[in-house]
Amino acid sequence: MSLETFVPEPVVIEIAGETLSIAPLKVGELPTFIRAIRPFAQHLTQDVDWLALFGERGEDLVSALAVAIRKPRDWVTARELDEAIRLSEAVLEVNADFFIQRLAPVLARVASRVEVIGGRFSNASSSMGTATPTS
Repeated sequence: MSLETFVPEPVVIEIAGETLSIAPLKVGELPTFIRAIRPFAQHLTQDVDWLALFGERGEDLVSALAVAIRKPRDWVTARELDEAIRLSEAVLEVNADFFIQRLAPVLARVASRVEVIGGRFSNASSSMGTATPTS
């Protein structure tokens, strides 16, 4: 396994005459980024409809982009739509490994544990509820 598996290369793009190096999110950036994308995360698929996403969740998307590219929100809002879409695609590309290969398996394990715990709780509460009272 190579080092680049753990540390993806930044995506370099030019926006508004400025060369940006979009690097993977850092741990400290994740809480704000995740809060911003939570309302539309299910739409972040291989075939994202960026126009619809900007129309429906534009404010959240702008907030997420500002965090992910480490630029002020005002800088992001001043971009043309095509530039914002290119930025969005670069952010997804550089962070895809984290979200797909690292985070998804962890979330699956957590969901599995919650299901097991939920099953235990359900069994315990139903056996308490079916006990016959003594008189």
